[in-house]
Amino acid sequence: MALSTPPKRRRNQIPLKLRKVAKTQARTQFAALCYRTRNDKVQICLITSRRTKRWILPKGWPMHNQTPAEAAATEAWEEAGLTGKPFDVCLGVYSYVKVRGSGSLPVLALVYPVRVTNVHSTWPEAQQRKRRWMSPTKAAKKLREPALKQIVANFTPALVK
Repeated sequence: MALSTPPKRRRNQIPLKLRKVAKTQARTQFAALCYRTRNDKVQICLITSRRTKRWILPKGWPMHNQTPAEAAATEAWEEAGLTGKPFDVCLGVYSYVKVRGSGSLPVLALVYPVRVTNVHSTWPEAQQRKRRWMSPTKAAKKLREPALKQIVANFTPALVK
């Protein structure tokens, strides 16, 4: 029996092409608002940052041949050990300053929802971060950036259907 390749998922967004630019020069990151429903209540997953240990969403730089939502889902796996369905719906944008080496970099982060279907016990950055599930209200209170607090506090799965 011949093996066939899985069907390609139809994308609502066009994958980014990053051929001649270093991904860190884009100054845009994609964040994953990872959520699940337990007992009819929405839960959001936050992780700690590696350096300061403050609570954040998984996020990272644009990735070649991935949509922003797909890149956010990749970060959810690498940083939080979560996999699921990313949605091509930007929930909002927030800004922050990323400290890098001897300088800092202003960053705009676009937030994409990821409906979590699998929570893994091991993942690439498991030794460097903590992850915690909480209500959107509690999660918003743990975040630093005002615009991100608002995005998280106002999140409902109905926004992505």
